[in-house]
Amino acid sequence: MDLTVVAYAVYLVISVALTVWVARTLSQNGRVFLADVLQGNEKLADAVNHLLVVGFYLVNLGFVALYLKSADAVEQARGLFEALSVKVGVVLLVLGVMHLGNVYVLNKIRRRGIMEREQTPPVRPQGWTAPADKGPRATPATGA
Repeated sequence: MDLTVVAYAVYLVISVALTVWVARTLSQNGRVFLADVLQGNEKLADAVNHLLVVGFYLVNLGFVALYLKSADAVEQARGLFEALSVKVGVVLLVLGVMHLGNVYVLNKIRRRGIMEREQTPPVRPQGWTAPADKGPRATPATGA
């Protein structure tokens, strides 16, 4: 068997296994975070979590498939390990960027939700203004 085919097979096994492991880890541990972001709505948190996992699989497995082809033929064991290290390293970087992107977006949503819940002014009011009389006798100020 050609070593290039062996490199493809090993790359696919490692990349798919890493993608599944990261997706499951993010799904299990991200559920609590999502519930907080979505203000305790557990059903919605589960639905969003599932949709994020599906999107994660689609993007990462699509990338793994597109990145499968190698420009150079692998002829020695050394070349096999070098090709695998580059390919698996790039897949790990993509998985990490996807994870950080998800956390960043969810954190922004969470912060917005916290700000909406608090709704307190940043400083204490220093005084009050009387409401303007809007009846028929009200006249605009002329400055005279």
